[in-house]
Amino acid sequence: MTLASAAEIKSLLGSAPAWRSALKKLYVQVLIAIALGVLLGAVWPSLATDMKPFSDAFITLIRAVVPPIIFATVAVGIAKMGDMRRVGTVGVRALIYFEVVSTIALVIGLIVGNLWQPGAGLHIAPASLDEKAVAGYVTSAKSLTIVDFLMKMIPSNLVGAVAQGDLLPVLVIAVLFGVALCHMGERGQRLVALIDDFTHALFGIVRIVMYVAPLAAFGAIAFTIGKFGFGILASLGQLVASIYLTSILFVLFGFGAIAWLFGLPLLKIIRYFRDELLIAFTATSGEAMIPRSIEKLRRMGCSEETVGLVLPTGFSFNTDGTAIYMTIATLFIAQALDIQLSLGQQLMMLFVMLFTSKGAAGVAGAGFVALAATLPTLGILPAAGLTLLLGVERFMSEIRAVTNLFSNIFATVVVSKWMGELDDEHVRLVLDGDSERESLNPAHAA
Repeated sequence: MTLASAAEIKSLLGSAPAWRSALKKLYVQVLIAIALGVLLGAVWPSLATDMKPFSDAFITLIRAVVPPIIFATVAVGIAKMGDMRRVGTVGVRALIYFEVVSTIALVIGLIVGNLWQPGAGLHIAPASLDEKAVAGYVTSAKSLTIVDFLMKMIPSNLVGAVAQGDLLPVLVIAVLFGVALCHMGERGQRLVALIDDFTHALFGIVRIVMYVAPLAAFGAIAFTIGKFGFGILASLGQLVASIYLTSILFVLFGFGAIAWLFGLPLLKIIRYFRDELLIAFTATSGEAMIPRSIEKLRRMGCSEETVGLVLPTGFSFNTDGTAIYMTIATLFIAQALDIQLSLGQQLMMLFVMLFTSKGAAGVAGAGFVALAATLPTLGILPAAGLTLLLGVERFMSEIRAVTNLFSNIFATVVVSKWMGELDDEHVRLVLDGDSERESLNPAHAA
């Protein structure tokens, strides 16, 4: 009996390090935080809604270093490469990929919306909707034109572009700065080394802030459940389910086909970026995970200029999650209000969304604002129909954020493969090696 007990104790002691090792993994910590947040939101909603500042503070801290990291990464990448034609090739191939894939996402959303019909049977009278609830979004959307979008790309000054946090102006000034460094010769290289060291310090800040990522995830999910609960999903569950399922299948099968064409292991890439995807889901912010994604993509073998050009640009030109949401949500509103859209009207809607989905980039609640810009342009559906989405907007913004983030991570990998930068054996070792993933966890940082 004593020997058996001793053996059991030894077995338990032997398994303890494995548990401790699992708890040190960031994605495990985030999952535990999510579970605790859901529990608090369900049991004590009033306290749960007070947890939101944890998430807001985390996102604000990370976003504070995103613009300088993008600026430094792009400028240094271009300066080190010194080949302007290659930079142009990366940009052109990225834009081709963005337009093709985002258009496919819009078409798939249109097909699913027509087949699923999530709003059918609601029979809501347009006169019963209160347009005041979405007046702010509609007002913001009126200024979102293609000209405004292009003008926003031009920074007023270098410091202002970084301080305001708009990614496209930062990208433009970074490209110009990188080109200038290329023409400075030896003096430029000394500055490149200085900026490169500065970039490493910024990544150090990100690693420090990531210690509180589980707390941020807890605060975000507790707020969502505490404020909105699960009850709203009973009435609008068809809409939420259709968008979630379509987004997941688009990633698995749409990107799966592209991965097969380029010889990329899609599921391993998803697993490699699981920390970032989980945090983006809970915090409803894919942009906040740009610094960590940049670091991991560079470890995979993607060049600095490709990562710097493709990843941030994609958040304006390659928002696949937003594209799926916009088409399904628009059809939901039409079906709920018993308004029949002809094929011609739906194709016109598709064309308009190609522009409105990009014009809202950088705006808070960009997906909802882009939808607010689309409805008045079509002139068929009342803007007040947006009020039908308000109750579940937070739930849908979560899947939009994670889909948009992975869309741009995957786009960066694809363009890198297209440019011949990736070594298959190195990619396999990085994606399979636990040590490579673990070294990015703050718990293992030196």
